[in-house]
Amino acid sequence: MTTSPPPAGPTEPALTVDGTGLICVTFLLRLRERIDGAPPGTLVHVIATDPAAPLDLPAWCHMTGHAYLGPVPGERPVYALRLTAGAHATRPDAPWHPVRPEAAGTGGKQRWAVRAYGSPGKSPACGF
Repeated sequence: MTTSPPPAGPTEPALTVDGTGLICVTFLLRLRERIDGAPPGTLVHVIATDPAAPLDLPAWCHMTGHAYLGPVPGERPVYALRLTAGAHATRPDAPWHPVRPEAAGTGGKQRWAVRAYGSPGKSPACGF
């Protein structure tokens, strides 16, 4: 994954999300909560001590459409990202799962349905 060059704009973060001591999913939940409502172009610094953060943050940014800018030089493990217009929202309870349009009005939770095809009472795949 390549990092995006920072667009013109402020170089000091408008938001800093401290994920010190949190595992990936927990700090992504915190990140998602903190950036909710922030305008596109906002520079965000994420402090993340989880060893998987250098992999998870770029992947999450790729999934959502935010720009991952990479590690910030310094003593602490800090990573930068810039919020983008048109980014894909994720579920409030599951930051790795996008909110799908059909889930609108359900609080972001997926509603699942099972459909069976074939003759009634008999599944063509397993013969039940």
